[in-house]
Amino acid sequence: MAATARETHAGDYAAFLAATLPRQTRGVASHRLGEERVWLKKAGPRHSLLRYRLLALLARVFRLDVLTPVPNLGGEAAIATEARRLRALAEAGVRVPRVLAEQADGLLISDLGEGGRGALVFNERLDQAAASGPAALRVAWREGLDAIAAVHAQGCYLSQAFARNLMRCPDEVIGFIDFEDDPGEVLSLAECQARDWLSYLHSTALLIDAAAPQAARADWHAALAPADPEVRHRIAIAAQRMRWLRRLPRGRRWGRDTQRVRAVARLLAQWHLSPASSS
Repeated sequence: MAATARETHAGDYAAFLAATLPRQTRGVASHRLGEERVWLKKAGPRHSLLRYRLLALLARVFRLDVLTPVPNLGGEAAIATEARRLRALAEAGVRVPRVLAEQADGLLISDLGEGGRGALVFNERLDQAAASGPAALRVAWREGLDAIAAVHAQGCYLSQAFARNLMRCPDEVIGFIDFEDDPGEVLSLAECQARDWLSYLHSTALLIDAAAPQAARADWHAALAPADPEVRHRIAIAAQRMRWLRRLPRGRRWGRDTQRVRAVARLLAQWHLSPASSS
């Protein structure tokens, strides 16, 4: 009886996707299916490779393999990649949206909220915590660190581990979204996991460095301590090659991106190369 109900439900999802996809004009949109909130992702035009070539050039200039851009060609390829990665991560126990229905040009996935309560984008979680003071911000920031460490402990990696792609679910578990590209197609597991850490730092360092820089460094080092030695070595290489960025000028007149990069370099400043690994 239960199996039949699941099959019927799966059929409802597939029918909803087939009927709604041609009418949806945006690439991503939320819908109501009965009492359930779902998300429909529609295949868009294929992306140009030019921007990835430029990013690859920058990665080579700084000799940072972990920053090698991962092409997201868009279109049906991105839909297939996201569906595959969501299923693999869910099987590993990572909190991600469920794949409800799939076709070549569209994907229907679940919302990470529950019981009528929505999940909170982690950017908002950090901003709310910052408003309560450095201690609260540090607690929230550590939640992100711990969530990424838990993914890595399962032998997995994310795609773009920026704070905007972390979601704090109603049960306070951190979930992850946005898997249209797969770093594992061009990078080793260690490089993918190092990339996750650098992505999270890049999106949060400016906020945490302004509020509690010394404590943040301690939390960051503690989070990375159990990581695979090769991951730690990749981070150390990045830290070494980014050291000079700590000396970038301060002040809003230099732009937010400049300040963000400077903050990341400051967080990485005390990380040292391990003699046990090679670059």
